[in-house]
Amino acid sequence: MNEKNIKLAENNAQIANENKKLAECNDQILNNSLRVQNELEGKIDKVLRIEKSLSWKITAPLRFLRRITLDKRFKKKLSSKERTVLFDKKEDYNRWILLYDNIDEQRLDLFNKQASAVGADILFSIVMPVHNAPIQFLRRAIESVLKQAYKNWELCISDDHSSDQKVISTLKEFRDLDSRIKINFRKKNGHISACSNSALKNCIGEYIVLLDHDDELRPHSLLRITETLKKNSKIQFVYSDEDKIDEVNNRFQPYFKPDWNPDLLLSQNYICHLACIKKDLIEDAGGFRVGYEGSQDWDLFLRVTEKLKPDKISHIPEILYHWRSYAASTASSLKNKEYAIGAAQKSLNDYLVRNKIKGKISKLNERANYWKIKYDIPQKTPQVSIIIPTKDKKEILKVCVDSILSKTNYSNYEILIVDNDTTDPESMVYLQNLDKKNIIQVIKNFGKFNYSRLNNNAAKHAKGEVLLLLNNDIEVVSEDWLEIMVSHAIRPDIGCVGAKLLYPNSTIQHAGVVLGIGGVAGHPYKGFPADSTGQFSRLLATQNFEAVTGACLAVKKSIFEEVGGLNEKDLKVAFNDVDFCLRVRELGYNNILDPSVVLFHHESYSRGLDTEGEKKFRFEEEVKYMYRKWGKKLQNDSYYSPNLSLEKEDFSLAFPPRVS
Repeated sequence: MNEKNIKLAENNAQIANENKKLAECNDQILNNSLRVQNELEGKIDKVLRIEKSLSWKITAPLRFLRRITLDKRFKKKLSSKERTVLFDKKEDYNRWILLYDNIDEQRLDLFNKQASAVGADILFSIVMPVHNAPIQFLRRAIESVLKQAYKNWELCISDDHSSDQKVISTLKEFRDLDSRIKINFRKKNGHISACSNSALKNCIGEYIVLLDHDDELRPHSLLRITETLKKNSKIQFVYSDEDKIDEVNNRFQPYFKPDWNPDLLLSQNYICHLACIKKDLIEDAGGFRVGYEGSQDWDLFLRVTEKLKPDKISHIPEILYHWRSYAASTASSLKNKEYAIGAAQKSLNDYLVRNKIKGKISKLNERANYWKIKYDIPQKTPQVSIIIPTKDKKEILKVCVDSILSKTNYSNYEILIVDNDTTDPESMVYLQNLDKKNIIQVIKNFGKFNYSRLNNNAAKHAKGEVLLLLNNDIEVVSEDWLEIMVSHAIRPDIGCVGAKLLYPNSTIQHAGVVLGIGGVAGHPYKGFPADSTGQFSRLLATQNFEAVTGACLAVKKSIFEEVGGLNEKDLKVAFNDVDFCLRVRELGYNNILDPSVVLFHHESYSRGLDTEGEKKFRFEEEVKYMYRKWGKKLQNDSYYSPNLSLEKEDFSLAFPPRVS
């Protein structure tokens, strides 16, 4: 063997040896990887089992309470602007879409299979009014209908005498492409209501679906509506969640809506898109009304839903509609259709007249088309019994009582102060002096602190038609607070009425209760600046909630007695207000929050927090009771989307969403 071959053989041997070492290294890496993966899977499985356990659920409120009271990260002061836009971080929504809402070929195939399985016996008539629409958006709107997984539809287009010939030719092109597309060319321009009514005349479907000429449906929009209607034959009105898309189809600003929320609909057209309504309901309501352009959909929704029972209205918690936002669109700026503001005001006024409701409406937010109704109080005002449990702490109670007496413009009330074993001499003298006042009565209640029992006993002494439960550390801010709360409490459909409560540093303590946050229930937007508007002005809008805090809660005495008052056996301190509100809901009443009623809440000044010792044990037992009593309800708040987080209080996105 020559020297060259020897050298080559040595190199080959060296390469073989290196390959062997590399293979051994790869085997080691693989083994380590498998070991790490197994350990990780084991830890994940352990975490999942822990999180599903009753003990984990029971201790969730304590972990949540500790986090928000002790963790410095939760004490960071954010500006109103920072707090308000947290829910709409584009990067968060883009990540959420990628993980949970991206439609690829696999999902499209699934939609098609689901559409085949559900059948095609429901015909949908999609109504689309058109007037000089941007061609590229018009095409995408029509194409979004053609791409529906559910095929039994007709697209009824009415062109409102467009002057752009490209629009006319585009419509004719699609009409010739698919026989399910019907087009009516109006001979004169009549605006959107008249144009929509022209489209309605061509509809033969049982259900009407509304689509604007520059927006888009998703491929499974009609499929999801069909599944909803097939699941419950009572349903006559369906709406979904929505988001916005820009000129190049970037998605942003999702609106994950509550289930049927009648009081929110009186503040804003939260239903908006996508809406599907049984055709005969629209016909009975008289269709779209001329003169209400810019608010024609909201006007129609108000007229239709006021005749429906809640069990005939269904919400699909899924994005099924993309609302186009560009320079000339309403989605971009309300200033592009300023006439919509006047139309909205007229629609809401008409609602009050039709339903014989006495009240005044005002603009809720100058930046959006949102409204507030202030309901009138009858000339013979109902008496209110304000119930205030207390013990010692004269300086706290005095602020509360003085603020009521000096700042309340509603005159027909009494104050029932429930003294739970006051021992402080100065406080005892103060209570004795209060008891001499005509409208104040001090009721003695002895024994261990039991918030539920104190209020129940006081209610037996109450002369008022309306009870108002009030903590002794509440301070009145506005003179009309009691008038507004009473105006809601006496409404026939309303159960519990709540207010917006602020910490002394003017941040939000309470603006409604959301079930499931922190385990049992929590307060959305807690810690936000008082002037925050929240998601789609939800911090300003009067709306329905599952529950409101007992720190300031108004309810008719008859309802209080009907449900048996607060649960003094199982819920002596915590969650008795949530439990009470849920029992009131079971009777068919709507609970409501009016954020225009603002009070200061010097929380826990009298008692402190429930994080240690005997209080901790009692708190844990009350958590257990709530899980036994309400179970899955605590994870399925009707007024809070499953697409929103139960780990945070800022209406941020859920990772992952709680939907199947």
